[in-house]
Amino acid sequence: MSNLIRVVIDTNVLLTGLTKKEGSEGFIIDAWLAGLIQVHVSNSLAYEYVDVLSRKLSPERWLNLKKVLAKLLTKVHFTIIYYSWRPTSPDPGDDLVIDCAMNANSIVITSNIRDFQRAKKVLGLKVMTPTELVIKLADN
Repeated sequence: MSNLIRVVIDTNVLLTGLTKKEGSEGFIIDAWLAGLIQVHVSNSLAYEYVDVLSRKLSPERWLNLKKVLAKLLTKVHFTIIYYSWRPTSPDPGDDLVIDCAMNANSIVITSNIRDFQRAKKVLGLKVMTPTELVIKLADN
């Protein structure tokens, strides 16, 4: 069994990490590519990644980053959603993250802790900011 930290990366962390290489989010993308964390993704969350990035980036930037996203998705543990806890978050996209994390027994890594408070309280969802994850990785 792997001793890697099991995580689900929220779309906001992915977007920031791919577009601004400095900072915690960029380090998380590098750690993902290097296999230093065990990233879990459901099919729905993978589609959410594509949808959000393709809408928020310019066509040229999306074309370049699509290759990086494809590489990242080769380094994930695809998680089947056996049970859904929806609706739990005010943002339906966050419910995809919650479902994946709960089914994968993983920590949600997000810059938007507020939208995960109900799931944290009611479901016992584990949530960390990107900076908290970087600190945890540095301590290991």
